[in-house]
Amino acid sequence: MDFVVAPLGEAYFQKALLGGILVAVVSGVVGSLVVLRRMAFLGDALAHAMIAGVAGGYLGMKLLFGLEAHAPGMLVGSLIAAVLTVFLIGFVSRVSRVKEDASIGIMYTGVFAAGVVLVSVFREHIHIDLMHFIMGDVLAVGDADLYVAAFTCGLVLTIILLFYRSFQILSFDPVMAAAIGVPVVLLDYVLTISVSLVVVSAVSMVGVILVVGLLITPAATAYLLADRLERMMALAAVFGVSSVVGGLYLCVLLDASGGGAVMLFCTLQFLVVLVVAPRYGLLARWRRQHAAPPQLIEDILALAARRDGAMGVEDIRANVDRPRLVTRALKTMQRQKAAVLDNGTMVLTEPGMARAMEVLRAHRLWETYLEHVGTPPDELHTRAHELEHMNDPSTMADLDDLLEHPEIDPHGEPIPVDPLVTGGALVPASLLREGLSGTVESVAEPATKAGVVAGEHVSMGPRLSTEDGHARWNLCTDDGTSHVLDHEQADAVIIRVEALHGAVCET
Repeated sequence: MDFVVAPLGEAYFQKALLGGILVAVVSGVVGSLVVLRRMAFLGDALAHAMIAGVAGGYLGMKLLFGLEAHAPGMLVGSLIAAVLTVFLIGFVSRVSRVKEDASIGIMYTGVFAAGVVLVSVFREHIHIDLMHFIMGDVLAVGDADLYVAAFTCGLVLTIILLFYRSFQILSFDPVMAAAIGVPVVLLDYVLTISVSLVVVSAVSMVGVILVVGLLITPAATAYLLADRLERMMALAAVFGVSSVVGGLYLCVLLDASGGGAVMLFCTLQFLVVLVVAPRYGLLARWRRQHAAPPQLIEDILALAARRDGAMGVEDIRANVDRPRLVTRALKTMQRQKAAVLDNGTMVLTEPGMARAMEVLRAHRLWETYLEHVGTPPDELHTRAHELEHMNDPSTMADLDDLLEHPEIDPHGEPIPVDPLVTGGALVPASLLREGLSGTVESVAEPATKAGVVAGEHVSMGPRLSTEDGHARWNLCTDDGTSHVLDHEQADAVIIRVEALHGAVCET
């Protein structure tokens, strides 16, 4: 506890902690946009260009007002240098065949070199320690640095908040942003200026070399854990703060460079997340590579469904494309409680059988659709086998409706009933098969013209064939009255399913 508490009593540590946290929060938020926009190299360029702005601001304040190391003056100079650098990069890439990445390399080294020359030529007036500027010293944060960091944090976070939606669209789809009227060029400059402000506020703490890491690494760490921009920004800020806190204690423990310790902790933090991130980490990637393919599991489910839910393991291997992965697939199915193994035989559980029927239903619906669009009969099974893995409920519902809810496939095999049709469920009459019964809950146009009345107890008779090729539903009341409905009318009658039997219909 003394190691944790003792440094907090020191003024230098308090200032370093406060300044570092301010910079880390704003760096994480802005860095998220930089990472998504792939502007990391530009951030590096701006960091190096800072030396020219700092030198120019220092010289101007010294010659005009006699002030040395004036933070606001160097801030203004740095912003001018950043804007000039961005303008030169854009100008060169637009008027020549040189690409933007090459333009960045040319201009930022040129501006950086101009700053070094400026410092050396006016060394009698500019008292800047280039090594300090490059490496930084987070333990030497002064009051002026804190004021600059606080001002920068407030200003940049306000800009991000005001233009958040526009930045969000711009980060993920610049073309769409321009199409809907978002001022893309203006926002690019606003983001660049924001990055410049962050870089300036962090340079005195972690230096030119490491400021890019503080801007990029926490955001990249958050990117491994988040799929939404707002969550990524929040996590990046948290990782930035933890890097500063952990790095400062590491600095005290090892008696090392403050900026270096902060970035070392930040990098180690990134590497840990890179390994353990649940979706995008190395362990997750390894698990996915060594897991049974979902398509193979669905193939096994469909095979077992055709054989009443039980099938020998060797028989499975003989009927799938990747027999070597069958053992792994069966282990996955057991973990998912979709199947059990009994003396070399795989037996589907109730949840496994439900999944298997969904795959089988998808296969037979796709076969029916392929026949409908003119696919040769000898290709139906093979092509449906490829398509059966596209079996999400919304796709299957649309396909079933398009085909007018067929009951058999082109080979005469029954198509499993829609899984929505269960006891107590509210479903359109078009989903009911022969023998299903229930109570009419509601009737909408145009079904009212067919004489169906809400509250009636009805059952579904056999599907009727018609000369026009479209299906007709034979809905019967308990007194034997028959309501013949077309597809649109059957969709408009909502039934609460009760039983698998009902009154006998006269067709």
